[in-house]
Amino acid sequence: MKITKPATSTPAVVPTSSTTLEATPAKVPSKESGHQTSVSGASSQMQLLNLAKQFVLDGGLVSPDKQMPLEDRSRKRERLLSLRKQQNMESIIQKALAYCSESEITDKADHDWFNRFISLAEDVSNKTMQELWAKILSGEISQPGTFSLKALKIFRNMSINDAKLLAKACSLAVKDQGKKNIRIISGSYIQPGLFNFFDKNREQNLNLSHHGLSYADLLTLSDNNLLFIQETESSSLAKGEQLHFLYNGSPLDLVAKGANTVIRFYKFTPVGSELASLIGDNAETNYLNELKLKLGHHFQL
Repeated sequence: MKITKPATSTPAVVPTSSTTLEATPAKVPSKESGHQTSVSGASSQMQLLNLAKQFVLDGGLVSPDKQMPLEDRSRKRERLLSLRKQQNMESIIQKALAYCSESEITDKADHDWFNRFISLAEDVSNKTMQELWAKILSGEISQPGTFSLKALKIFRNMSINDAKLLAKACSLAVKDQGKKNIRIISGSYIQPGLFNFFDKNREQNLNLSHHGLSYADLLTLSDNNLLFIQETESSSLAKGEQLHFLYNGSPLDLVAKGANTVIRFYKFTPVGSELASLIGDNAETNYLNELKLKLGHHFQL
């Protein structure tokens, strides 16, 4: 899994593939550390032993005559944790600078927000997640108020797999012209009437699981307060009424072919919409083709 660091403010893309990525604690340049990075493919016991050494929690595994005093072990662990946090934050700051403008004048940054940012981001050593934290920092510095503290707290509890899942949801989502409301269209229908009740095309559904987003994934997004799990419907559209969306940066215009047409969708929460700005455009061609095929029964596209 790779994020390319651009020289401009282009959003970093979180790939949606199933690439496995290990969260490796940052190495602290200290003679005391003496730790080795966990090796992929090692036994669970060996990986636990390596982690215990890295975080100075292996004192109980050493014979009593070779153990450092408990108080010394505790001080050593606190020192290494402090160094690791410092190194993590310096890495995030360095990455964030690449996304900031050298010439654009912005409002004064909020020191309280920055202090809370540090407390939430300083334990993040995974390079991919650091890149996303850097995007949050640069976005807030460039335009204060872009990322709320609530969004930071939720993002802090997200794993790399959660971030990939958000990226997958974004690849299927449409935005309104203001880019504030983000939705994943799941189908459309014409309200039942005397002349269309038995029409087999009256209701059209998109199976999101065919495009990598199962209902269990939707539940996970909902649990992370990124998506409303309850499917939402648009108001009833009149014949010829238009809807204008952006699908991964490209216009998607819908014109209702008949009256009483409704679109169904899953809507991103405000926090989900904030964090979606971290994800670059990455359209799913197969989903777009099916979307046009299904909605084509009720809309001109």
